[in-house]
Amino acid sequence: MFASDEARFALLAFSSLFSVINPISAAPIFVALTEDAPAERRRVAWRACLAAAGVLVFFAAAGGAIFAIFGITVPAFQIAGGVLFTIMSIRAMQVGTKEVAPGDGVRPDPAVVPLGIPVIAGPGAISTVMALVGQAQDGVRRAALGGAILVNVFLTLLILLAAPAIEARIGRNGQRIVSKVMGLITAVIGIQFIINGVTAVFVDIIRSARS
Repeated sequence: MFASDEARFALLAFSSLFSVINPISAAPIFVALTEDAPAERRRVAWRACLAAAGVLVFFAAAGGAIFAIFGITVPAFQIAGGVLFTIMSIRAMQVGTKEVAPGDGVRPDPAVVPLGIPVIAGPGAISTVMALVGQAQDGVRRAALGGAILVNVFLTLLILLAAPAIEARIGRNGQRIVSKVMGLITAVIGIQFIINGVTAVFVDIIRSARS
């Protein structure tokens, strides 16, 4: 039973992060920001992924302390994260790709900002990690969350390194289709987080009323 629950959590952690990070949607941004220096693409991709991994691992490790310091409950973060996911998914399905703030593309080295943060490790990915931290109540689940972060960052690195070929192969229409599918998955995850958070709140209210 425990193995089954832990496997479901690991799958949830991986799929949630993959859909929010959406490395395929980040690929055209990477290509655009490095088009003036194609020889530097490998170095930029590595630095961006290392920066993103560092940020996500930090929030995974410090999530419990952040909850305790600010008095944040897991249901509250689930609801807030779910709302954020839903908003992000609607934007992704309308626009089709991740957006980068104007002026970010002219930075001399885009590895850390904007590629590492916020294209890869953006508010959605950080919120996902924080929401999952609240559900990782034992060492096995925390290890599964850490593994999900590292696997997603590694997959992102592979996709960024192959980004020029991917962009040429699937074209703009393919990118839009992938982005909309990822947006739909993100919306479903967001709604589920909201349901889980609201359910936990109502259960606590009912228990308090009975006691």
